[in-house]
Amino acid sequence: MKPLPTEPDGGGPPSPDATFTRVQTEVFSVSCALSGCHAGSAPAAGMNLSAGASYGNIVGVTSTERGDLKRIEPGDPNRSYLVRKIRGDADIVGSPMPLVGSITPAQRQLVVDWVRRGAPQD
Repeated sequence: MKPLPTEPDGGGPPSPDATFTRVQTEVFSVSCALSGCHAGSAPAAGMNLSAGASYGNIVGVTSTERGDLKRIEPGDPNRSYLVRKIRGDADIVGSPMPLVGSITPAQRQLVVDWVRRGAPQD
């Protein structure tokens, strides 16, 4: 998987359509919040990405694998460990996410754009 450039979309503004609701529906609920992964009472890395729980588990929360990074650093996808995991960056701990299946480049960009927008709970 090729990492996104430091300035996604050539540094242009993020898509205003990149909302948390879309990230939850189009990425987390279908690729991450699965049994044995990031759902239920004992989610992987303590990160529950189920609807209603995910926002509070990621935005501004320190990563358990990289304590120098937040899971989501609003406004900064390159300092957001969850973004690094779904891009498969070389400096991640463990495997790229998701472990089972994959997400599309459009889904990755949706997450990046949402983070670039400041990771609002919209």
